[in-house]
Amino acid sequence: MAARWRKLLVVRSGLWSVVFYLLHAHLRAVLAEDADRCDSLRLGQYLCKDPKIDEATQEPENCKDVTAWVECLPAPNVSCRLANGTEFRFSGEEVGFNKSITCRNVSGYSYKVAVALSLFLGWLGADRFYLGYPALGLLKFCTVGFCGIGSLIDFMLIAMQIVGPSDGSHYIVDYYGARLTRLTITNETYRRIQLSP
Repeated sequence: MAARWRKLLVVRSGLWSVVFYLLHAHLRAVLAEDADRCDSLRLGQYLCKDPKIDEATQEPENCKDVTAWVECLPAPNVSCRLANGTEFRFSGEEVGFNKSITCRNVSGYSYKVAVALSLFLGWLGADRFYLGYPALGLLKFCTVGFCGIGSLIDFMLIAMQIVGPSDGSHYIVDYYGARLTRLTITNETYRRIQLSP
């Protein structure tokens, strides 16, 4: 009789183990499905705001260490976990997370001024003085722009942005988005919705 009770107890504990395991697996699957963090949403599930552009530098205002942060809004009826761990269902108007974007390191050197100095006063070395190369500027001044050949070469190098400021920063190019860039299509590329008919 005792052996029979032991066998029944083992069978019952085995059944409870299976039920507990299935319940645990189901809860884990449900929580994993709903537990996505907001910053891990896929493209099309969120829309990031355009950064505020500084008029003087033509770069995002909060640019620091070649990155800036923009606010991203999850799409309506998307549920995800915020940074503090709470799950939230969005209506499309709330900020869900911040995303980093790249920006350029600029320190006040204007591209237009550098090209104009190189074109008109390059033979005096004014372009090199402006960009922070006083030794080359003095050498160009003393040799009258290396007899004009050095001025021409410097003009081409500055116009093509091969020679930049001595501190390693980029030029300030007027009109945000108008700077010379190589166009590519990546996973971050998306099509904007046309607002006007």
